[in-house]
Amino acid sequence: MQIFIREGTLQDLPFLSQMSLEAANWHLSEIRPSLQKGLSQPGIANLIEGWGREGDISVIAESLIGEQVGAAWYRYWNNNHHSSGYVSDVIPELKIAVCLDWRRRGVGSILLSTLKQKACEQGVKYISLSVEKDNPARNLYLQNGFRPVRQVGNVWTMVTQVADRFL
Repeated sequence: MQIFIREGTLQDLPFLSQMSLEAANWHLSEIRPSLQKGLSQPGIANLIEGWGREGDISVIAESLIGEQVGAAWYRYWNNNHHSSGYVSDVIPELKIAVCLDWRRRGVGSILLSTLKQKACEQGVKYISLSVEKDNPARNLYLQNGFRPVRQVGNVWTMVTQVADRFL
C-alpha cells in the first residue's frame, strides 16, 4: 500500500461529504444511500456543514495516482449544536472514514496518527469520537488510546489524550 497524507483544504469539502456518509454507513451488509439522500439525514449533514470555521482540521489520504482514499477530521461543537461524540466545548470530535476498497490496509491508522499529531501541534489535549460497539474500527480506537466515557444504546463515546503523546 502506497499512500500519502496531506492537509485538507476547502476544496476537499465534496470528499469530506462523501466520507461523512461512508463513516455513518460502515456496515458492509447494508445498502448505501445515494450521497444526496445520505447527506439529507440530520446526523450526517451536520458533520461538515459550515466547514472551514475556526478549529476545523482535516487530513486526506491519497493513492500515488491522486485518488482520494480516506479522510480524518475534527471540529469543535457546543452543547446546543453537536454530533454524537460530543463531550465538551473544549474537546474536538474526530470523524474518520476510508473508502471501501482501501479498508483494512492501514489507511485508518495513518490518518488517525496524522490527525492526532496535528491536534498536538494545535495545542489540543483530548479528542473524542463516537463508534458503534460492533464497528471493527472500535479496535483501532482502543489500540490508539481511546477509552469509553459513555454508552448510549450500541454507541460508545470515546476520548483519548493526545497532547503528551507527541511532545
